[in-house]
Amino acid sequence: MDEFLSNPVVSGMETGTISKGVCVKRFCLALDLKDDNDLIEEYKKYHENVWPEIKKSLLDSGVTDMNIYSLGNRLFMIMDVNDSFSFEAKAAADAANPKVQEWEQLMWKYQSALPQAKPGEKWMLMEHIFALK
Repeated sequence: MDEFLSNPVVSGMETGTISKGVCVKRFCLALDLKDDNDLIEEYKKYHENVWPEIKKSLLDSGVTDMNIYSLGNRLFMIMDVNDSFSFEAKAAADAANPKVQEWEQLMWKYQSALPQAKPGEKWMLMEHIFALK
């Protein structure tokens, strides 16, 4: 995932979340899929068995947990990261990783940028607007 977003906005980040006893930051991001049921099902199939190189690149960048949910053609990602994570470092590492680039090209077949996305922007950081605690 080479381009989560261009300029992370701190207001979209929840800090101090405890995950498995480790303090992490949490980012929530959104992206659309092409509005085609066959393509959406293919996309889901790929995510049943994400390539090991992609998982490794996420873990190596400081991502400690990631979940993606879907509703129709809208995707919602919850990403927990440790203090070593940065979007800029992840983008640089991804740009230098041919397997990540191959995955990103494949996934773009299914993905569709959100209407407010800038050119080249995929996953967009969501604004955190409520917390129960």
